[in-house]
Amino acid sequence: MGLSLKEIAQTLKNTDKKVQLIYAFNGVGKTRLSREFKELIAPKNGGEDAEEKTKVLYYNAYTEDLFYWDNDLDEDTNRKLIIRPNSFTDWVLKEQGQERNIVTHFQHYTSDKLTPVFNQEYTAKDENGRDIVVPAYSEILFFISGGNETIETNIKISKGEESCLIWCVFYSLLEQVVETLNIPETEERGTNQFDELKYVFIDDPVSSLDENHLIELAVNIAELIKSSQSDLKYIITTHNPLFYNVLYNEFNNPDKRYGYKPKHSVKNRLEKLDDGTYNLLVQTEDSPFSYHLYLLTELEKAIQDGEIKKYHYNFLRQILEKASTFLGYSKWKDLLPNDSQEAYYNRIINLCSHGKHSGEEISFIDDNDKRVLSFLVKEIKEKYHFKEEPTNEVNDNGSV
Repeated sequence: MGLSLKEIAQTLKNTDKKVQLIYAFNGVGKTRLSREFKELIAPKNGGEDAEEKTKVLYYNAYTEDLFYWDNDLDEDTNRKLIIRPNSFTDWVLKEQGQERNIVTHFQHYTSDKLTPVFNQEYTAKDENGRDIVVPAYSEILFFISGGNETIETNIKISKGEESCLIWCVFYSLLEQVVETLNIPETEERGTNQFDELKYVFIDDPVSSLDENHLIELAVNIAELIKSSQSDLKYIITTHNPLFYNVLYNEFNNPDKRYGYKPKHSVKNRLEKLDDGTYNLLVQTEDSPFSYHLYLLTELEKAIQDGEIKKYHYNFLRQILEKASTFLGYSKWKDLLPNDSQEAYYNRIINLCSHGKHSGEEISFIDDNDKRVLSFLVKEIKEKYHFKEEPTNEVNDNGSV
């Protein structure tokens, strides 16, 4: 029996480390954990821990839900990103004046030719022809500069660019928070709105970034957190192994400029148990967590317990893809046993294909598919000399 998410949140609150870095698979509950943590620190309906001033600043999937597109389906010309009325973006844009920094960060991670423009207050007509006032900072238009000084207006940006913009809104505020709280004397700060802030919770800000920008973003986050001289504590959760590994390495490196030491951080892995409870496992190794090795461990555990399901074939495919890239093979199927290689490949492709319903992704598979998975895991481990762990070996033979 593990812990509930509320109990995990309490564990995070009780930890005295400056940084808590957490890895978890998608769907385990990282976003729900961020909500539980927020409710613990600053209950929405009040309570003994609730205060008027902000105590926790968080970024998660709910942050992205504050933005949605008006695609102008009638005219198809006036496409804009709408900001739902909320206190967070009002705080960032209206009270803290972060518009310029947001644009600068966004163009850095995308293109300096792509420009977001936040609206000022204006009067428009509603569907009944009546005048309405559109508040300032409630809409974003996008412009892109082309050759010969041409400008394409009111474009719709990609989902990745949209996610990047929303992250830049949060990150611009976080920079100001760190800079402000680094001033020890409260009366000397430019604002006192951050004085009660205790925690920053960041959940997966890298969903659509390419690897180069992902690495840069991880380095920038680590640098900003290391530079933080206040008592502010940071919690970062992610399902992205590269993002985790870069942060792991960055937080394991001391920085004399800021007095930061590796002991100021702790690295964890969040796991969901079969009974719906959770474990928060501290990562104690000297090397960063390797995603493909974790998948291999999960596969071996499923084989040993006799709990092989369809999604375990996806684990196997990801291991093969990572290994083939590292070993220089153009196709991951080249790593499969030579005899019946094509048949093994087709079986994996078939079982990795997405069904119409998400439930199919965790459905049980027949005994022959279980034998095949057991056989392939054993063969791949032996052929490519994966490090043996002190667990019982699987001796099943596969047949196609």
